[in-house]
Amino acid sequence: MVKMNDVAKRANVSKATVSRVLRNPETVKKATRDKVLAIIEQLNYQPNILARHFRRSETNTILVVVPNIMNTVFSHILGGIEYAAGENGYRVLLANTNQQVEKEYEYLDHLKQRQVDGMILLSARMDRGIIAEVMKQYPVVLTADYLEGIAIPTVSIDNVSSARTATEHLIKLGHSRVAHITGPLHLLVSQDRLKGYRQALLQNNLDVDNILIQEGDFSHESGYNQMTKLLALEHPPTAVFSANDEMATGVIKAAKVYGLSVPEDLAVVGFDNIKLSAIYDPGITTIAQPMFEMGKKATELLLHQITGVEMTKRQYVLENELIIRDSCGAKLLNDD
Repeated sequence: MVKMNDVAKRANVSKATVSRVLRNPETVKKATRDKVLAIIEQLNYQPNILARHFRRSETNTILVVVPNIMNTVFSHILGGIEYAAGENGYRVLLANTNQQVEKEYEYLDHLKQRQVDGMILLSARMDRGIIAEVMKQYPVVLTADYLEGIAIPTVSIDNVSSARTATEHLIKLGHSRVAHITGPLHLLVSQDRLKGYRQALLQNNLDVDNILIQEGDFSHESGYNQMTKLLALEHPPTAVFSANDEMATGVIKAAKVYGLSVPEDLAVVGFDNIKLSAIYDPGITTIAQPMFEMGKKATELLLHQITGVEMTKRQYVLENELIIRDSCGAKLLNDD
């Protein structure tokens, strides 16, 4: 009996390439695809469909692709995924890309070779066309991020309205010179939080001053570095909306280094409500994402696809909440 390995050797390609030709030919270069298909015909290779189905039905494993396992937000979402998976008899295989998009493509092979039953993406940096093709053939869900124009099942929050709420909170406290430290602007979530910030200023008749907008990378260090730039301005901001809590801790550290007091001299609002935001000094006012629930709902949607349950809804936007602490002078708001 001719095996896939025989085809791979004759065509001088890997078994994974032969598998891609059979399952997703559009992902293989035409010359390679034609060569492999010719060898398959010459050898009269017959894929063992029954064996593939058996392997798939026995995996009871889902793949979770994470851009950075050190990010606390992702670890909380993973907690919800692992809980829901365990409740349904599934294991979780974790794939950490370390922000390298090429690794996302590598991890796709686990799905295409039926080593896992489905995949949850915690970011969407791959080519949109490839994601669109993959989701037509395999169970895939996206959470903590979203894609426009692709009907992939998604669990997220409304980043525009939540960022608008965070910025409006600072404006209501009397601040008119409000800065924003964004996340990486190639990410839609960062773009949406910037959009919400801009909306809040314009809706309150405040000018959008681009010099008050600095791009960070969601790290403590970038929050510190971008805040030092803002404090060096001739007219520095009196308030800052940080696109996540880790950068907010960097903002507060920079303020203290410059001899400023938070919130008396600088008001700060973060985003995510990670555990650190509650124990930091001062406690950070922030937007709380329902991270654990996002993981649970994403797993639920994925298992519906795997088990053939009809989905009446594919896009879920979960509720968020403004958590008021000491970093932006909440008492002033309460006294109004």
